[in-house]
Amino acid sequence: MTRASVLAQPVPPIEERIRAIEAEPLPRNLCSLVADAARDAPDRIALHLFEDGEECSYGRLWTSVERLASGLVAIGVTRGTRVGVMLPNILAFPVTWLALARLGAVMIPVNPSYTAREVAYLVDNAEITWLCAHDDQVGLLDELATTPSAIPRERQILVGAKAGGSRRWESLAQQPVGGLPPLESIEADDLLNIQYTSGTTGFPKGCMLSHRYWLTIGKVNACRDGRDYQRILAASPFFYMDPQWLLVMALYRRGCLFVARRQSASRFMDWVREHRIHFCLFPEIVFKQPESPLDRAHELIRVNVYGLSKHHHAALEERFDVIAREAFGMTEIGSGAFMPIEAVDMVGSGSCGRAAPFRELRIVDANGRTLPCGDAGELVARGPGMLQGYYRNAEATREAFFGDWFRTGDMARQDERGYIYIVGRFKDMIRRAGENIAAREVEAVLRMMPEVSEAAAVAVPDPDRGEEVKVYVVLRPGTARDAVPPAVIAAHCERNLARFKVPRYYAYRDHLPKTPSEKIAKHLLVGESPDPRAGAYDRIDGVWR
Repeated sequence: MTRASVLAQPVPPIEERIRAIEAEPLPRNLCSLVADAARDAPDRIALHLFEDGEECSYGRLWTSVERLASGLVAIGVTRGTRVGVMLPNILAFPVTWLALARLGAVMIPVNPSYTAREVAYLVDNAEITWLCAHDDQVGLLDELATTPSAIPRERQILVGAKAGGSRRWESLAQQPVGGLPPLESIEADDLLNIQYTSGTTGFPKGCMLSHRYWLTIGKVNACRDGRDYQRILAASPFFYMDPQWLLVMALYRRGCLFVARRQSASRFMDWVREHRIHFCLFPEIVFKQPESPLDRAHELIRVNVYGLSKHHHAALEERFDVIAREAFGMTEIGSGAFMPIEAVDMVGSGSCGRAAPFRELRIVDANGRTLPCGDAGELVARGPGMLQGYYRNAEATREAFFGDWFRTGDMARQDERGYIYIVGRFKDMIRRAGENIAAREVEAVLRMMPEVSEAAAVAVPDPDRGEEVKVYVVLRPGTARDAVPPAVIAAHCERNLARFKVPRYYAYRDHLPKTPSEKIAKHLLVGESPDPRAGAYDRIDGVWR
């Protein structure tokens, strides 16, 4: 399907579409949506874990959910029980999530790559009393058993052939249906997830997310364009929020979620073509892959991009013949802003769109007062189906709100048509000689270079100017550092940034440390050495430090 043919399809005005989405009642709870889909399309495929060769129809999905929920009830998991789920992208993950939803229990997603120390933090903070893990994690569970945060063996549920004497997920999933609470007893505002933020500074915070949260974000993405997305790709880990809302999106459409085991930039477009994907989240790093004659051979209707360099936007659309639209969201608010599919004039504008259905957005000053159109300030959001607060962290919850408006921490401006432009992070600003420099802007300029795959900008203390800008650069595979010396990168920055924003320090890395949500973990970069200048080229003094 070509970009031109998709755009040629008529669509109601965006205001009319938003009103229609907001006017239609949500399902009573997440499992009501699953049950309805199973009734409407029992033989249609709901999940395809293509690297495992496993498919699951809507009918089988609902049966599996009810059986596992019955097995969980039999061993003592009930409404409100906190269950950690530490699984890779296998069918057991979404089935477990939905089974907990069926009981009114609460899932705490746990990154399978976490150490025992990190798991112990979640166990304590979220008050986890049961843990569902893959049998590959037995060693970690043994290590956890030596800590005060140990989960008793009888409260461990293991998935896989090596489960041994522990409770086996497969056995619980074969229980006859019985002992379940009435489906209608689960309310939309009941807690479903404690979803931990990435924790780029300090300890992660647990976002309390309800059934309404997932029903809202899924519906917004499924219905906002008036297009029928039947084949949806999830290429990131299920412990992060994206595959979860992508599954809910598929449930609304009675479509199929195609699930990859793990992310891969080099195989991404092969997956898109092979599985005839209609919708996906499109990582910018895929654009950095070598061009292929097959780049335009696909059935994509639309892709979402997040933080894409505006200088790459039109080129991405042209290369892949695809409609790429920016959006803005975060764990705390779900969908915040989106760019309408018909907004062709906004390609390359740098805007992440306008307020999504169920959301109001404002730009405010430090006291929460609305700023004039065009002025930069903090982006705040409100509406139904956002986080209910940070679990067991009343202080952080208070600090996160101006009344009922959530403070995103993003510096943004809004134009006269209501479009939002993110210009930086308040906690990711570099203050040089009295000037504020948004790290996001510097990084976007660096990523404009075809030789650069990733970049991170951080502040370095300076006795004269307060702070200086240091950048970490990852070059594309096969690109030698000698071919892109600091002088070349600096010259590019000088052409595209005001003089005070041009980085002083340049460091090369083979890769950048990431948080579980694949954001760059800048605190790890900053903490590499007591001297933040070490190993970097100093543009001013012309030396390597």
